[in-house]
Amino acid sequence: MNKTKIIATVGPVSNSTEKLEQLIKNGVDVFRINLSYATKEFCLDIKEKLDYLNQKLNTNIALMFDTCGPEVRVGRIHEKEAELITDTKIRIYTDDVLGDQTKFSLDYKRLIKDVNYDTIIKLSNGKVELQVLDKGNDYLLCLVIKGGIVRENSIANILDVDLDLPFISEKDKDFIKFADELNIDFLCLSAVESHEHILEANDLLIDLGNNHMSIIAKIQNEQAITNIDEIINASDGVLISRGDLGIEVPMERIPGIQKTIVSKCQDKGKISIVATEMMASMENNLVPTRAEVSDVANAVLDGTDAVMLSGETTIGKYPVETVIAMEKILESAEHDIEYIEFIDKALKTENKDITGLIAHSVTDAALYLKCKAIFTPTMSGYTARKISRFRPYCPIIAASPDIETVKSLQLYFGVYPILINEPKTIDRVIELSKKHIKDKIDINPKDKYIITGGYPFKEVKYTNFMKIEEM
Repeated sequence: MNKTKIIATVGPVSNSTEKLEQLIKNGVDVFRINLSYATKEFCLDIKEKLDYLNQKLNTNIALMFDTCGPEVRVGRIHEKEAELITDTKIRIYTDDVLGDQTKFSLDYKRLIKDVNYDTIIKLSNGKVELQVLDKGNDYLLCLVIKGGIVRENSIANILDVDLDLPFISEKDKDFIKFADELNIDFLCLSAVESHEHILEANDLLIDLGNNHMSIIAKIQNEQAITNIDEIINASDGVLISRGDLGIEVPMERIPGIQKTIVSKCQDKGKISIVATEMMASMENNLVPTRAEVSDVANAVLDGTDAVMLSGETTIGKYPVETVIAMEKILESAEHDIEYIEFIDKALKTENKDITGLIAHSVTDAALYLKCKAIFTPTMSGYTARKISRFRPYCPIIAASPDIETVKSLQLYFGVYPILINEPKTIDRVIELSKKHIKDKIDINPKDKYIITGGYPFKEVKYTNFMKIEEM
């Protein structure tokens, strides 16, 4: 049972029931749908397949929707793509034109007004770079600094310009309402720049009466890095989108940014997700590179809650093999985690309340006694989240009678949420703990485990006991 979670993006190579089942059996905890490329019909199809597989496999795999966010896209291009040549000049129009090597359009009407001379425009995930030389009435004249292939409907990144676009577009608002209808578990917000963007989405969920969907802020730009503390405070967690960051900021800064954000999330008890090109070579190869193995392992050693696969499981040749390889890396790296350091770090920033102090005691005891598991019955998931923050040595089996609570815990480090009938007594909790621990992990007579929670159940809103048991 690996403690670091895996998110797999669903795409053409992974959207069948059979492939989804294989991915679940080999370690995927959450499936992600990128709404930039998905229809409602596709989303509904995946949701129905996942519901079926959860019932069939007795799992509780969660589903994440990733919004489009405010974006500027390239217009039509002859034969769908064109090659821009370095050191040539090209025109970008705001009116719809059929693009080629000399011209194309962007769907942002205020383009001419908002950009400045020398503004940099990046295309094709930063591989193509243009510089604004002059402005016409309906076009920009640009120099191609770095040439390459540009495809229609691809995203354009206009650097250092505040675009006059709503954070939640009508398309995103419609999809969020659809996510509410489907009772999706995680909502990943693209292009977040401040806590106000989180609050805007949260207000929409409040209006919908939805208190289940967790909000994950996608960190993709310099403004988000500047406002990272307030963004973490306002959200349930963050996703570090290293590909998008690499377009907006110098690539050499990204490792440091990643470490800082993961650490800040731990301090606040929020989810951290590391994404983009984790195992990119496996889109076409059966084994990862040594650099990719190190990259994934270092994310684990930094203490991230989850790692995410994108192209590897949407268009890659080996989606299942990629997940299997990632699981092996996670398992190995987790043996090398400095658990004592994480416990001490969390204690320094922990609120001195009863739940926090018991969570520390549980994690500390589990490490020193080499306990095989922590079992916690929970209604809201609060106790499990608290313990997860201390990065315990052993898995946390969080047992709840509420399926929404169970799904909401799927991205927290070390937490294995299960659905149970509500326990009425401590004796029943002990009975349940033994059964489920035996089902989930390899445990032997005399092995120790810890039970913790709040008692009487439903009456106490905080953790107030821990009990060490032997098999």
